[in-house]
Amino acid sequence: MTVQPADGLSLAAEFPDPAHEQWQSLVEGVLRKSGKDVSGSAAEEALSTTVEDGLITRPLYTSRDDAPDAGLPGFAPFTRGSTPQGSAAGGWGVRQRHASTDPVRLNEAVLGDLENGATSLWLAVGGAGGVPVSALARALDGVHLDLAPLVLDAGDELDAAATELFRLHQDRGVPADAVRGNLGADPLGQAARSGDEADLTSAARWAKHCAAGYPGLRALTVDALPYHEAGGSAAQELGSSLATGVAYLRALTDAGLGVDEACAQLEFRYAATADQFLTIAKLRAARRLWARVAEVCGAPEAGAQRQHAVTSPVMMTRRDPWVNMLRTTLACLGAGVGGADAVTVLPFDHALGLPDAFARRIARNTSTILLEESHLARVIDPAGGSWYVERLTDELADAAWAFFQEIERAGGQAAALGSGMVADRIAATWAARSKDLARRKEPITGVSEFPQLAERTVEREPVPPAATGGGGLPVVRRDEAFEALRARSDAHLAATGARPRVFLAALGPASAHTARASFAANLFQAGGIEPVHEPVRVDASSAAAALAAAGTDVVCLCSSDALYAEQADEVAEALVAAGAQHVYLAGRPGAYQGVDEYVFAGCDVVAVLSSVLDRMGVA
Repeated sequence: MTVQPADGLSLAAEFPDPAHEQWQSLVEGVLRKSGKDVSGSAAEEALSTTVEDGLITRPLYTSRDDAPDAGLPGFAPFTRGSTPQGSAAGGWGVRQRHASTDPVRLNEAVLGDLENGATSLWLAVGGAGGVPVSALARALDGVHLDLAPLVLDAGDELDAAATELFRLHQDRGVPADAVRGNLGADPLGQAARSGDEADLTSAARWAKHCAAGYPGLRALTVDALPYHEAGGSAAQELGSSLATGVAYLRALTDAGLGVDEACAQLEFRYAATADQFLTIAKLRAARRLWARVAEVCGAPEAGAQRQHAVTSPVMMTRRDPWVNMLRTTLACLGAGVGGADAVTVLPFDHALGLPDAFARRIARNTSTILLEESHLARVIDPAGGSWYVERLTDELADAAWAFFQEIERAGGQAAALGSGMVADRIAATWAARSKDLARRKEPITGVSEFPQLAERTVEREPVPPAATGGGGLPVVRRDEAFEALRARSDAHLAATGARPRVFLAALGPASAHTARASFAANLFQAGGIEPVHEPVRVDASSAAAALAAAGTDVVCLCSSDALYAEQADEVAEALVAAGAQHVYLAGRPGAYQGVDEYVFAGCDVVAVLSSVLDRMGVA
C-alpha cells in the first residue's frame, strides 16, 4: 500500500522557529554545570576556538554570519569554482607523483598508474632524486603524451628537461594543440627552498614559447608547498602564493606577454590537510583572491585559477603510517569539495622513503572511491551555502590578503624571502604550533596519542636528499619532536634488549584508577617508554615489591583525587624508600609528599618525556 502525503503537509509545522537567544540560554545551563557562570554572547564565546591566523571557529553558524556573495561557479570571483560545472564535469584529475632515478622502474610504475586510475603524472626530473633528463624518453616509453598530461619538477635542470620533453612530443608526432601539462618552472619556490637568488628569465622564456604554440601547456607552477612545509599557516601559504603569482605576472608581462596570456601560464599548487573544512575554505579563498589580482591587473576574465592540491607532507607520520591513509582521505575529500582541478594523494609511506606499488595503489584509489563510489563530483560546489564554510572562506581570505600586502610592502616575494621576513613570520607560526603539538592540544593519532610500541616497522628505500643552498626555508613535520623521542627509545632497545620503563603504581579499585592509568600509559608510550602495570594495584605495604619487579626506578601514581588525598603521601614515600628516583603523579599539581612532578592534560609532554629519558640515561 502506498501512502500519499497530504497536500500542503509541512513536516516541521508543529515546531516553532527557535531564537538564537534560546540556544544561548541552553548553552548557559550546560556551562554552569561545568563551573562557568557566563551568559549571552559570552556563553557562546566560551565554546569558541581560536586557530591559526587569529581565526575563531564558533560553535554555531547561522544566516547572521554573512559573507560576500560567492557568485556562481565559473564566474568571477570564482569562489565556487573555475568552471561553470565545477568538479561535476567529471571530477578532479588524479595526479600521481613519481621520484625515482631508475628509468626502467619508473616506466613500470608510470604505466601501472595510468592503467589503474591516474589521469596525469608529476615527475621529478634531474638532480639527486629525479630521473636523469637523458633517460626521460625511456621513463615515458609507452606513455601517450597526448592523453596523459605531464607535470615536470626539474628544478635547476628546467631548460634541459623542457627541451627534452618538446623533442619527445615532436618525435612521437604529438600535435601542439594536444599537449597538456606544465613545465613546472618555479624559480621563487626553488629560492624559498634553497636560499639562492631567483632568476625568472628562463621561466619567462618558456612561458612565451608555450603561449606562442602550445595552448594547453603551462610553463610555471606557483608552488605554495615550501611555505606549508616550513610550518606556515593557511593564510601565510595563500599570501605567499599570491605574492609569487604577482611576481610571475610582472616577469611575464615584462617579457612581452599580455596579462591574460601570463595568467594562462600559471598553475597554483596548495597543500590539503586532514582539516577538511580549512582545506575547502583555503582553495575557495585562493580562487577569490587570485580573481581580485586579475581584476586589478585589468584582466578579470583571466582570473580563473588553475589549482593542483597535494595532501600535506607535514601531517604524514613515520610511526603507525597506516593512519596516514585516513589523513589523506580527509585531505582528498577537502581538496575535491574545495574545487581543486587536480589532486595528488601522497602514499601513506611517503614520510618513510620511496613508496611501493601497494602504497601508490591505495593513494590512487582514494580519489577513485570518492569520485566513483561516493559520487562526490556529481554536485557543484558541495560546500557552497554553508554558513560556516562561507564565513571561514571570507575570514581566511582577509587574513591571506593582509599577509600578501605585507609581502608587497617589503618589496615583493623575492625581497621578502631575501630579507628573511617570510621565514621569520612562518617560524613564529610553527613555534606556536609546536607548543600545541607538545601539549597534545593538537593530537597526532598513533604518535602522541594511542602509540603502539610493538608496531611492525615499515621500511622503505630512502629518498635521495635534495640539493639546496642551505639557507632556505626548513622542512618540518608534525611528528618530529615525538619521532626524536621514539628514536632514542629504539636505540636503547637495540643496545640493551629492552625499552626504558615506567612503573604505573595504581591506587584503589579499577573504577578509581583506570582513567588516569590509561592516560599515563598513553603519555609515556608517546616517548617510547614502556609502562608496567603489574600488579594492577598497589598500596604502601606492597609498593616496594612491585617496584622491584617492575625493573625501573621511575614511577607514576595513578588514581582519583579522593584516593590521592588518602594514600598518595604514604605510597609515594614507600616507593622512594624502596629506591624510586623520580615519582610522577597523574593529575593536577598538588602538595603530595614524595611526588616530584605531575603529568596532566595540557602539560608539555615532549619536555616531560625528554627529561624522563635523560634521567634514565637514554642517549
